[in-house]
Amino acid sequence: MNIKEASEKTGVSSAAIRYYEKESLIPAIDRTEVGNRDIDDRIIRRIRFVTQMRAAGMSIENLRRYIELFDAQEDNTKEQKALLKEQLEVMEEKRDDLQAAIDHLNYKLNHFYDHMEATEEELRQLEKQHAEKLNSAESDDIK
Repeated sequence: MNIKEASEKTGVSSAAIRYYEKESLIPAIDRTEVGNRDIDDRIIRRIRFVTQMRAAGMSIENLRRYIELFDAQEDNTKEQKALLKEQLEVMEEKRDDLQAAIDHLNYKLNHFYDHMEATEEELRQLEKQHAEKLNSAESDDIK
């Protein structure tokens, strides 16, 4: 299949497929006699793998390293697992940060009337005091 068909099949843009090839994230794609890319299921599977790993937040550098280890002839499973574990830890930390933000918003919503109204009123009073101070300073400058 050509690159447009591969793009439609994978949901990955043609530009991204070219980039993946350029960055050696997928193997070099065979060409037809007229020079068009001829993408087979092997490449489609690699495109999907790269897409999934990028969605999991893996950097291009770590992904390239993982793929190099996978493609090597020797057994590199320990290093591959270490890269995956490192990425999992990064994603879990992001998840925890996101969960803390969600929990904070839920707290604010659940306590809106007994907390937020008072806080907002305090802020309004501070803004009012500030405006009065500015008006007073302007009045002094005019005199």
